[in-house]
Amino acid sequence: MSRHARARHRTVPEPAARNVKESPQMELGLIGLGKMGGNMRERMRRAGHTVIGYDRNPELADVHSLRELVDALPGPRVVWVMVPAGEPTQATIDELAQLLSPGDVVVDGGNSRWTDDEKHAAELAERGVGFVDCGVSGGVWGLENGYALMYGGSAEDVAKVQPAFDALKPEGEFGSVHAGKVGAGHFAKMVHNGIEYAMMQAFAEGWELLEAVDSVTDVREVFRSWQQGTVIRSWLLDLAVNALDDDQHLGRLRGFAQDSGEGRWTVEAAIDHAVPLPAITASLFARFASRQDDSPQMKMIAALRNQFGGHAVTSKSDHLGADAPGADVAPPVGG
Repeated sequence: MSRHARARHRTVPEPAARNVKESPQMELGLIGLGKMGGNMRERMRRAGHTVIGYDRNPELADVHSLRELVDALPGPRVVWVMVPAGEPTQATIDELAQLLSPGDVVVDGGNSRWTDDEKHAAELAERGVGFVDCGVSGGVWGLENGYALMYGGSAEDVAKVQPAFDALKPEGEFGSVHAGKVGAGHFAKMVHNGIEYAMMQAFAEGWELLEAVDSVTDVREVFRSWQQGTVIRSWLLDLAVNALDDDQHLGRLRGFAQDSGEGRWTVEAAIDHAVPLPAITASLFARFASRQDDSPQMKMIAALRNQFGGHAVTSKSDHLGADAPGADVAPPVGG
C-alpha cells in the first residue's frame, strides 16, 4: 500500500478518543446512517455513548421504525436527524413530533436551509420538544479527523446535546461553535460551503492553467510542492494532491460538478442582505457552465468533492453526466 493510500486508511487516532472522556456518557437516537450518519454513529460509540440508529436500509439499522427508536431511548431524549434536506427532513420531523415527549430535543444535522429551522422549531415547540440545527462538515474523513460543528438553538437545548457534540468534534479547542439562535448553525454551514465553492474553483482554475502550458512538465508535483511553506497550503490542497496521485491528469473524469443547493442559498442570502459575493457567485456559475461541456476545471472540482465527501464522479464513458447531489453532509446523508 502506498503512503498516500495509508494516509486514507488510518484508524481513528487515540487523541480523538481522549477528546470526549471528560463529557458524560449519553444515549441518543440517530436517523440516517449513510456516508456521514454511519460514521458519526461509530465515532460517538467509540467515545462511549450509546447510539441507536434507524435507516430505511434494514441492514444498517439497529431498530426498524421511528417509534421503536423513540421507545428505546430514556427521557429526556435526544434524536439526531441526518437525512436529505427538504421533504425527507420535514417528514421525519413531522413523525417525531407525534412520538416525542416534552423535554426531548431534535437535532437536524443535515444540510437543511436555515429558513426551515424556525418552522421546525415552532412545530416541535407545540409539543414541548426542543430543536437544535447543526451544520456538520468533515465528509467521509470525519470518523478519523472529527467533524466541524456549527449549531444554533437555546442554551438549554444545546446543553442536552453537548456530550454528542464533544464526541464528534475534532481534538483540541476549536471545531465546534454555538453559533447563535435557531437557524444560525445551518446559516454558518451554508456560508462555509459558499467559501468552499470559491476555494475549490481557485484551485481548479490554477490547475487548468498549469496543465495548459508546455513549460510546466509536472503539474502534480507543483501542487505537491505547495503543501509546505506556502500561504495556500490547506486540507483542500492536500486532497487535490490525493486526487492527482490517483489520476495524474484527471483524464478518467468528465468535467461535470453538481451544486449542492447551499451555494445557491449563499448567493440568495447575499442578495437579500446586499452583501457582494463576487468570488462565491462566480464559482456557483462555473458549476452551471460545467453542465454545458466537458470543463477541465470541473474535473478538479469533481475530484475534490469525491475526496472530501465521497460524492459520485462521472467518467468520460458515462454520457449521463450526473453527479450525486448533496454537500459534505452527504445523504444517507456532505456533505
